[in-house]
Amino acid sequence: MEKRLILAIALSLAVLLSWSILTPKPQTIDNTIVTQQKTLTATSVALIQSPAVLAEPQTKEYAPLPYSHNAVDLIFLEQQAAIKEVVFKKLAGYKLALKYGFLLDGEPLSFKKESSSPNEIVFVQSDHNKKIIKRFTFSDSYGFRLDIVLQNMSNLPISLNESLLLGAIEFSKTAQAQYQDAVIGQKDKILHFNVHKDRILPEVNFVGLRDRYFCAIIEPASGNWQGFVHKVNPQESIIGLNSKEVSLAPGQRIEQQFRIYLGPQDLRTINSINPAWTGIIYYGTFDFIAQILLQLLEFFYKLVHNWGWAIVILSLAVYLALYPLTLKQMRSMKEMQVLQPHIEELRGKYKDDPKKLNAETMKLYQEHKVNPFGGCLPLLLQMPIFFALYQTLMRSIALRGAKFLWIKDLSQPDRLFLLPLSLPILGSEINILPILMAIGMFVQQKTSATSAASSSPEQQKMMLIMMPLIFGIIFYRMPAGLTLYWFINSALMLFCQLRIKSIK
Repeated sequence: MEKRLILAIALSLAVLLSWSILTPKPQTIDNTIVTQQKTLTATSVALIQSPAVLAEPQTKEYAPLPYSHNAVDLIFLEQQAAIKEVVFKKLAGYKLALKYGFLLDGEPLSFKKESSSPNEIVFVQSDHNKKIIKRFTFSDSYGFRLDIVLQNMSNLPISLNESLLLGAIEFSKTAQAQYQDAVIGQKDKILHFNVHKDRILPEVNFVGLRDRYFCAIIEPASGNWQGFVHKVNPQESIIGLNSKEVSLAPGQRIEQQFRIYLGPQDLRTINSINPAWTGIIYYGTFDFIAQILLQLLEFFYKLVHNWGWAIVILSLAVYLALYPLTLKQMRSMKEMQVLQPHIEELRGKYKDDPKKLNAETMKLYQEHKVNPFGGCLPLLLQMPIFFALYQTLMRSIALRGAKFLWIKDLSQPDRLFLLPLSLPILGSEINILPILMAIGMFVQQKTSATSAASSSPEQQKMMLIMMPLIFGIIFYRMPAGLTLYWFINSALMLFCQLRIKSIK
């Protein structure tokens, strides 16, 4: 019974992980999304669907304008006064593509660079009706400021509808697509949206977009702004801000300020600039557990200065925390094995009366004070930790490129070496850690099978082979850090199992 339960959980785990990996899902911290705002208003759609945004091929005609500042290189498009791409020099040259970053939608694409200095770059566009100045001012961190000056140059009042884009997300069928989402922060909640659907929310504090490791955030200093996500075509969505109509008298000049973050999804870094933005770091359903695990990992890292050893210590800490339940599980399994002859006797006696069989079986459990489901509790408690750690390892910038023993990157499979050909299931890479884990599980199953006298030889053989095989396949392309965690946990479980078996 216990083994069938574990097999069922293993199969469920395989399905859940496959679904999690292959299917991009919306992640919502607060489910009270404003349903009446699901459809963009006609005005907003008109603003967002301007030729400046939808004419994607035209952006390729504009020569890139590189600008370097401290830890980042920014690739501007001068005529748009927009950021096409951010290159993080100190983080292995990772690139965050914005495509239309901070584009004033609906305006003519006729900006020119007016000035440039180590901490500032200014763009200006002017015609007979209006003048627009866009000034990017940089600080020593990943945060900076954008000032937009609007001036009426005519003799008549003019009205402007502003739509300021944060950037674009292009869809793909790669595994990286699942990490992309849009974020809209309101006064009392932060919402993570699937970028495949249109959304608009009023009175936002900030909007953001993110990929696996990095993010972009923009926050208006004042004014009543709407945040939007709009799918402009089957391959792309845009994220940004809409404002109310601005009226300017002849000669009138107004200035708007925006705080911006372009950097890693690192809690301390973002918190040092604006704590309200830290909600962009989100690990899905088990976000609360993931945040705790990340804090623990960082604490252990400070002790040992290696992320691999920090994961080993975390595995030990989780094992010790669950040890009382694990001990109870092992004893429950042993007591169940003792009762198996009596249960088989009841099955033979009441084989034609299932109701009576269930009643007598439960009576037998009560007499011997055995909980038939007690053995699965530690495993079930491990599941939220497992999924939370999976998201943590996949998204944490700190673990990107972290080395341990032969492992070059704990956020990727360990890839001990590559083959010149591709094999079924394994592919062209040999990941030794999942193989070691499967061998350890085989030993664990072999040990438990020797005392499971009530199980048929066929069932024991199936469990002995299938369980390690299933988990080996599940973990084969998992992050090495996650496999390391499960391997250590399995080794500790085997130790506990051998200890309980030695008790007479």
